[in-house]
Amino acid sequence: LTPFSASEEMRSTWQGKAGRSPLQALYESDQLEQSSLQAVHQQRREMLSSVCSRYTRKRRLLQPDDLRHLVVDDTHGLLYCYVPKVACTNWKRVMMVLTGQGKYQDPLEIPAHEAHVPSNLRTLSEYSVPEINYRLRSYLKFVFVREPFERLVSAYRNKFTLSYNTAFHKRYGTEIIRRHRQEPSDRALERGDDVRFEEFVYYLLDPRTQQEGPFNEHWERVHSLCHPCIIHYDVVGKYETLAEDANYILQLVGADTSVKFPASSKTRRTTDNMAAQFFQDISPFYQRRLFNLYKMDYLLFNYSIPSYLRIR
Repeated sequence: LTPFSASEEMRSTWQGKAGRSPLQALYESDQLEQSSLQAVHQQRREMLSSVCSRYTRKRRLLQPDDLRHLVVDDTHGLLYCYVPKVACTNWKRVMMVLTGQGKYQDPLEIPAHEAHVPSNLRTLSEYSVPEINYRLRSYLKFVFVREPFERLVSAYRNKFTLSYNTAFHKRYGTEIIRRHRQEPSDRALERGDDVRFEEFVYYLLDPRTQQEGPFNEHWERVHSLCHPCIIHYDVVGKYETLAEDANYILQLVGADTSVKFPASSKTRRTTDNMAAQFFQDISPFYQRRLFNLYKMDYLLFNYSIPSYLRIR
């Protein structure tokens, strides 16, 4: 499998679908908005390309296993690399509407658990090599990213502080407590439901964790999930500009105007201030090591070092 970027001809076709309006004034303002969005996305692609050429010396070939996060929409010629904790439930719902041949109308009518049922969406790893290469070459490819430590804190809060996530408590919580808590109680060792954030950080930095295999997808680095230095994404959406970027993609592929990306809920959303609180008790030594672990995501997607870190 070889790396591919969309052809200029294809890209101009997608851009031609964007910004249609029956009234000239609206059309022109749409065009202006589209061209400024195009400029933003061009800058993101250039940043990505520049960091990739600086930090990746050897181009490796894609393996089928690398493609398990790429969701395929053959109707609209779309490939979406999903990243947990970056609006991926809502994007999967939208992809189910786009690929459902009218079975689903409104993304929000699809229960969250159903969006994550593997058989409801096809991934690129399920296709033959010629079919994979064709789609990588011809389809619009997009990924959504988020400030890495905000995403990490969001994953910790979701998987280790909510009582219903017993599978994560059993699979990861018990192991984290066994390795990284001095004199844990029998109850903690059995249930794994009270992992502290600092214990989670020690677990991520523990060489044994990395030797055992890839991280769980909820805290795996985006560059390891979506391979942006091998797969040339046409659109890099950001959690911080989720609504505009989602709209832009749906327009580019000519999705039906009735398909709307769901508005995000702000009630439990992890913010920069919240992440700062979680990092208060992490020593500068461990802050720096953790930053180095996620450094490529910071560089590739142009995120600044968080001001709350004490690593300068």
